[in-house]
Amino acid sequence: MNKAELIEALADKAGVTKQSAKTMLDAYTDIITETLSQKEEVVIVGFGTLTPREQSTRLARNPKTGTPVQIPARTTVKFKPGKFLLDAMNPKD
Repeated sequence: MNKAELIEALADKAGVTKQSAKTMLDAYTDIITETLSQKEEVVIVGFGTLTPREQSTRLARNPKTGTPVQIPARTTVKFKPGKFLLDAMNPKD
C-alpha cells in the first residue's frame, strides 16, 4: 500500500474527503517525525512502539568492489509491534 492508497482507505474508513484524510495523515507523520527527532519514543497502544535508536560507526564493504567503507554513526527507528497487531497478523485457528 502506498501513500495514495492509504489516504483513500483512510477517507473511506473515516467517512471524510480524501483532502481531509491527506491533511490528517500529513499531520500524523509530522508529529511522529518531530517526536522521534527529539529522541522520544512514540507508543500507540495496540499498534506498536516507535523508538529512536543510535547506531554506532561501523565498517562495511562495497558489494561491487569489495572496498571497505566507513558508515558514519546515525539515529534510526526501531518498531516493536503491539500485541493486538501481532494477533491480527497471526490469527489462531
